[in-house]
Amino acid sequence: MAKVSHLLLLLSVVCIAATAKSAATKSGGATNFIKNSCSATNYPTVCVQSLSPYASKIQQNQRQLVQTALSVSLANAQSTKGFVSKLGRSKGLKAREYAAIKDCLEEIGDTVDRLSQSVQELKLHGQGKGRDFQWHMSNVETWVSAALTDENTCVDGFSGRALDGKIKASVKGRVVNLAQVVSNALALVNRYAKKH
Repeated sequence: MAKVSHLLLLLSVVCIAATAKSAATKSGGATNFIKNSCSATNYPTVCVQSLSPYASKIQQNQRQLVQTALSVSLANAQSTKGFVSKLGRSKGLKAREYAAIKDCLEEIGDTVDRLSQSVQELKLHGQGKGRDFQWHMSNVETWVSAALTDENTCVDGFSGRALDGKIKASVKGRVVNLAQVVSNALALVNRYAKKH
């Protein structure tokens, strides 16, 4: 009886080890897939950092990679919008700072809307091939590209020495990061659209 229980214990350990190795191999494959895909973006390090936490969800699925990149961009845009909104309620803002923040907030609001549309469009129509697929992907590309323009417009609103200071640096830092994440998503969207 003791030999049987030892044998069962040994088999259990072997099965657990094999399962763990298989999971590690899948995770490693997904991480390599993300790294390889991100190498085609303008900001590969930012791309890998933003998408690697979702490796188990992405696996090696190109569509899921693009969907995740858009979702991450949307979450980043929503977070940035909240951050800029909070800055706009700071005491002691100069009139020009307040105006620049207000304009920037409007631009980031547009970014959130456009990225939301892109996420939904890809979710609903991001499979398949042919003209219908290309039309939907063209919509996604247009909206993500417009979202990227919104970030640039926001940063441009803080140009000039009169706005130099902590507010400008804070907004610019957040918006530049958002622009990099959105730029990467756009590169991945374009790549996905061309492959179909």
